[in-house]
Amino acid sequence: MPKNYARISRAIVDALGGLSNIDAVTHCMTRLRFVVKDTSLVNNAELKSIDGVMGVVNTDTQCQVIIGNNVSTAYQEVLKLGTPGGEGAAASTPRKLTLRGIGAGILDAIIGTMSPLIPAIIGGSMVKLLAMILDMAGVFEKDSSTLVILNVIGDGAFFFLPIMVAASAALKFKTNMSLAIAIAGVLVHPNFIDLMAKAAQGQAVEFAFIPVTAVKYTYTVIPALCMTWILSHIERGVDRITPAVTKNFLKPMLIVLIAAPIAIVIIGPVGIWIGSGISALVYTVHNYLGWLSVAIMGALWPLLVMTGMHRVFTPTIIQTIAETGKEGMVMPSEIGANLSLGGSSLAVAFRTKNSELRQTALAAAASAIVAGISEPALYGVAVRLKRPLIAALISGFICGAVAGIGGLASHSMAAPGLFTSVQFFDPANPWSIAWVVGVMILSVVLSFILTLILGFEDIPETNTVERSSHEKAVEPVKMVNPG
Repeated sequence: MPKNYARISRAIVDALGGLSNIDAVTHCMTRLRFVVKDTSLVNNAELKSIDGVMGVVNTDTQCQVIIGNNVSTAYQEVLKLGTPGGEGAAASTPRKLTLRGIGAGILDAIIGTMSPLIPAIIGGSMVKLLAMILDMAGVFEKDSSTLVILNVIGDGAFFFLPIMVAASAALKFKTNMSLAIAIAGVLVHPNFIDLMAKAAQGQAVEFAFIPVTAVKYTYTVIPALCMTWILSHIERGVDRITPAVTKNFLKPMLIVLIAAPIAIVIIGPVGIWIGSGISALVYTVHNYLGWLSVAIMGALWPLLVMTGMHRVFTPTIIQTIAETGKEGMVMPSEIGANLSLGGSSLAVAFRTKNSELRQTALAAAASAIVAGISEPALYGVAVRLKRPLIAALISGFICGAVAGIGGLASHSMAAPGLFTSVQFFDPANPWSIAWVVGVMILSVVLSFILTLILGFEDIPETNTVERSSHEKAVEPVKMVNPG
């Protein structure tokens, strides 16, 4: 039965303390992400009991409500309820400045900025893969205009990634989006790119007698993100010092004149160094541990998804693919992680006596195996029943090891699943096709068998009748495994 997302969304907002306690709301592929003003007003027990909510993840700055593949529908229903904040809004609870708080803030900034961009990045990646397949199949001649245009279509989201990041970060940091886009546009302007190319060849480049470091900003994330955060503070400062009569023209002029040079001279180079440092650290571990690093990541990936920290790897993956054409640690580990959750869900659907749980598990398995979207399986089945999660973690480790031994690497950033497995095909290594297919089959079969061996506590049929947020869940009963 289709879920009533209007009712679900209203129940979620009520459990969060009402619209007046919500500062902002966004969504990623499976989660509603709420920034709440007073966490003491949030009723987590009520949130988790709402029919249609798969789970709740709380951070220092967000309350993330896992909905699943229909999250966009729930998001639209939330927006129909009114504007977050509004009259009578509660004042934001001041947060103490701690190392943990700073770290959580940085992670929240990266995740909150990158999550809305994932569809464009995936779309571009898949178009580039289509162009690669058509080229390999000889459908068009080498360097034909059709292939060139397809590659341009696929590359647009990556080449202009700083502009996309600036726009998304402007919403996150509540600053002027048009100014953020204008400043990011400077970094990818053809004349500036040409100037940076000359600087890289040794030509002296200065701005007002200050040396400018040669940096290539296309395909980057961190510089635009840092720049937009700085811009949010510059905008507030300039707004305080400009007379009201001059705000229409003097304020934006001063903001651009201050923010753009800072971005070019300071923020850009520092951002590139930070991004390169993170990439270097991650792939130094990969180079040192080899296939074992892929295995470890395969086991940890579902846990990272549970905390929302999996999005931290997005900038690193994008930069690595842009620089080398492929990524060989995080993306291959996701094959085993995603499909293992799908296999565990299939085992639950096969064994459970609960008709609604069976339907949920089958839908979750299809989402994980076919599309690579694993959160319905993770929250709707694995975390809910616990032992299938253990089975998926074990399977993810083993299958990650196999993917690492096979040297699999992704040429795109789409979530690994049946439909997106083409991203692991390497034209220079025909055996990559066999390795990908083998890892996918192993993931589903191994996790299926492990889930049947470990068993799980089935949910009684009476516990799945649609209930209000105030009804209590019935304790699960132990399922006895044969043999």
